[in-house]
Amino acid sequence: MAHRVLPYKKPLPAVVQAGDWLLSVDGEEMPLPESYPYWDYQTTMRLRRAVKVDLRRALAESMLDQSTELALAAIWTSTGSKLRGTVMRTVVPENGEVELRADLPGADLGGVVLLDTALVLARRRHGGDRPVAPRRGGSVLWSDRSQIRLQGDAPQFPIAIVDFDRTNYPRDAAWHLEIGTNLDAATMGSLLLLVNEKKSVVTEALKGAGSPRVEDKIALSALYADVARTMVDHALRLSEFDDDSHFVDETLGATLQELFGRLFPGRSIVDIRLAAQESPNLFASELQAAVKIFEGLA
Repeated sequence: MAHRVLPYKKPLPAVVQAGDWLLSVDGEEMPLPESYPYWDYQTTMRLRRAVKVDLRRALAESMLDQSTELALAAIWTSTGSKLRGTVMRTVVPENGEVELRADLPGADLGGVVLLDTALVLARRRHGGDRPVAPRRGGSVLWSDRSQIRLQGDAPQFPIAIVDFDRTNYPRDAAWHLEIGTNLDAATMGSLLLLVNEKKSVVTEALKGAGSPRVEDKIALSALYADVARTMVDHALRLSEFDDDSHFVDETLGATLQELFGRLFPGRSIVDIRLAAQESPNLFASELQAAVKIFEGLA
């Protein structure tokens, strides 16, 4: 495979010493894990990273004047929400030390969160007698990427805590899942979990999902099991949801297919639909077993 040749000089990667992204959970920091256990949309991701740039060497190896300003920029991208934003962008000081910090709202996230860090030319250069040196502002001299998959016992879509007395839902219900019928629509816009604010057992469990107590895990397990049951029942009622269907990633159809693959590995949708129709009570127990309700809590 041919490698892209940049039209300007870049320094060797060693000019940047980048520490791990650190994730803060309940006030304690840990190196960014592959996945975020017990994450949910109420959780803000708090991140920090220390970066040291050998500024003199970076400029010299890029054929840039030593007075040229470089900047460190960090960008986040969420595959689930399709959103992206700037963590921060700052000019590298003379000592080359920069600390990147980010508080990413859970409501903006989902799926895999990508964290791209880059050392760039702070602004456009004009003139100069070194045509091989970068000129355009934002020209990338060094970059790296980290990522974390968001997962947990809480459902992976938007959650709203509301007063059920002001809705059409039964006032004593603990939650209600709104789910669309367009399987090609984005998951984030097709699913909404409404939680009754009067059910403090559930609301407290969601608030504490980042580091749940035993009682929180019990409530979250019951919530997950019921949401999974609702999604499975909903999918089985849609005739266009079958084994031959193909859906784009992050759509409702793809999300339902992923759920079925996780709960019923190796089984066809035809077989699952038939089982639900012929023996609904037995199927309900099969589904309960598949979601592993209360597993690990005994």
